[in-house]
This record gives sequence, C-alpha cells and structure tokens, in this order.
Amino acid sequence: MRSVSIFGATGSVGISALELIAHEPDRWSVDVLTANSSAGDLAAQAKACGARLAVVADEGAYGDLQAALAGTDIECAAGTAALEEAARRPVDVTLAAIVGAAGLMPTLRAVERGGIIAIANKEALVCAGPLVTAAARDSGAKLLPVDSEHNAIFQVFDFETPESVSRIILTASGGPFRTKSLDEMRAMTPAQAVAHPVWSMGAKISVDSATLMNKGLEMIEAARLFPVRADQIDVIVHPQSIVHSFVEYVDGSVLAQLGSPDMKTPIAYAMAYPKRIKTPVAPLDLIAAARLEFEEPDPVRFPALRLAREAMVADGTAPVSLNAANEVAVAAFLEDRLAFLDIAAAVDHVMARMSTCAVATLGDIFACDAEARRIAKDFVSARGR
Repeated sequence: MRSVSIFGATGSVGISALELIAHEPDRWSVDVLTANSSAGDLAAQAKACGARLAVVADEGAYGDLQAALAGTDIECAAGTAALEEAARRPVDVTLAAIVGAAGLMPTLRAVERGGIIAIANKEALVCAGPLVTAAARDSGAKLLPVDSEHNAIFQVFDFETPESVSRIILTASGGPFRTKSLDEMRAMTPAQAVAHPVWSMGAKISVDSATLMNKGLEMIEAARLFPVRADQIDVIVHPQSIVHSFVEYVDGSVLAQLGSPDMKTPIAYAMAYPKRIKTPVAPLDLIAAARLEFEEPDPVRFPALRLAREAMVADGTAPVSLNAANEVAVAAFLEDRLAFLDIAAAVDHVMARMSTCAVATLGDIFACDAEARRIAKDFVSARGR
C-alpha cells in the first residue's frame, strides 16, 4: 500500500487520481487532499477516500470545511502556510496538481521532503525549474511528469545515453480553434474556448490549449525535465491526441507512446512507478481511430508558441513573466473582460517590457511575477472591455 497526497484534488487531474484510487482502494492510503475554495466538494472527497487531512487554500472557506467534516476523524486546515505544511508530511507519492503559479510553493516543499513527486503543475517547473530540480537532487525526490506529453517522453527517453537523442516532439491537439481563421477567433467566447474537442480539462488549461500557450509552457517544462537543448524541442499538431509525444534518435529511429486520450493513464504511471497497474481506461482501438493526422502549428494564428520559445531560450525570469502575464490575461478572458486574441497580445506586451535576469532565489521569482502581473493588469484595463 502506498500513501498518497493530492494537491488540487477537486480539479480534473485530482478527480481522475481519486477515480484510480477508488478503482483499487487496497493499493492506496490517502493522507492529504487540498482544494482552493471548494470546501463541500473537498469534504465529500475526503470522506469517500478516508483522507486524514483536508486543506483549503482560501481561509474564507475554512468554516464551510469544518462544518462539512464535523463528526468525522478528518483533520482540516486552511491557508497557504497550511498547504506548505501539508506538503511536508511524509508520504510515498505527492500528486502536485494545483493550477498555476499558486502550486509552486506546495510543490517545492514536497520536493524538498522527498519521495515520488507526480507533477501535473507545469507552472512550478516553468517558473522555478532550476530551484525545483536542485531541491530534488538534494532530497533524492523522484520527479515524474503527469502531463501526457512529458509522461510519454519519459517512457521512451534513453536517460543513460541522452546524447543519442536528436530531438523530442511534443504533440498538440490544436484545441477547439485549430481550423478557425483569425477573423473567427476574434469573436470566440469563453464558453467556446473551454469546449475542448478531445480532453476533459479545467477552464484555465482549456483556454491555454485554445491559444496553444499550454504547449508553449510544456516546451519550457520539457527543457527542465529532460537533458536536451531548447533547439531540440519541437511541437506538432495531432488532432486525435493518440500519439502523446515522440523521441527522435540520431540513428533515425522515432519512438512514441500511444494511448487513449485519458489522463488516468499518465497519472497511474506516475503514481505506481516503476510498476504498471490496471486502469479503468478504454483500450486504444487503432482500427476505430482509422487515421492519425499531423500538421505544423500556425505561428500567425497561434503566436503563443513563439512567445514561449523566446522565453525558453532567454530562460532566467523570462518564463516567469510569460506565465504571470498569461494567467492574468486568461483570467480576464474567462471573465469576459478581454478578447481571445488579446491573450497573446497581453503576454507579448508584458514580455517586451520586462527585463530578464537570472533566477537565484524564490525572491527573484516572486518579484518578477508581481511586476509582470502589474503590467498585464494595466494592459487589460487599457485594452479590456
């Protein structure tokens, strides 16, 4: 039996992980579940899986959590400090699935403590990759990617002879606007952007998929996780989302991991590593899939990829600025205060005004994040509707 803590339990990744646990409850012991503010949902999850501790980041939701857990043996806590303290609790596997930069500190605390860290929070690696990987070396923590693309690469990457790898190729579904013209994209609504044609995801990551910023962040994440140069990381569009990524080798071989587009597969791989376990995922039927399509991403309609590559090459605080600006712009779009195409425009605006410096401390990251968010909010106020 493995002990597990899930940070971001009420999100799509957390829900999928709990479905896996419910599928084989004798395999897992749940220690901590966390959520941002969904106290009722979190309490129901904690009761169902027998968690020992439930934590909400929003202190205003603490009373609701206490009330929902009254009469149980489940402890409860609230606030960012409580999240960090929960991340320090000794468990075999920590699933880091808090969306956005808010997941950085709990993820870093879990890495510092050690064990298996199943990372679904790509922003922690984007913003603080050198600090996270250094902490993993110091503690002996095993960083296992949960994003389907990086999980696929991890499964077929030759870590013993990385010089034999010529490039890694991330696949992108293309999102809901893959075939839309620029004129059509100008009028796209939040409801249309979150209606992903293949994957079931939360609102923020669905919008990132629609702009392809999600794939841009994944390029930076790949540069943190795998011993390759920035110019060895490419992206291609694959609408069926069956090939989850490729690794190309110097001898011309190309290895890929294929599977049904269901997040339970990479989650199970990371949580049970190095074993493979059965999952309630529909087997891949290549005959039913019939054909697999691949195409180049359009840099004109999806400038987020260019912006992310520039940030990846610049490194230092550039990825922090990119992520912060994108989070502000996506939030404004979801609140119908910013047009869809202005998400990338906001990021471009911020990147042009932020200087890039090396990341030596968390203070460097927080200062850059705050300034980038300030500039992005000013852009939204000036451009917004």
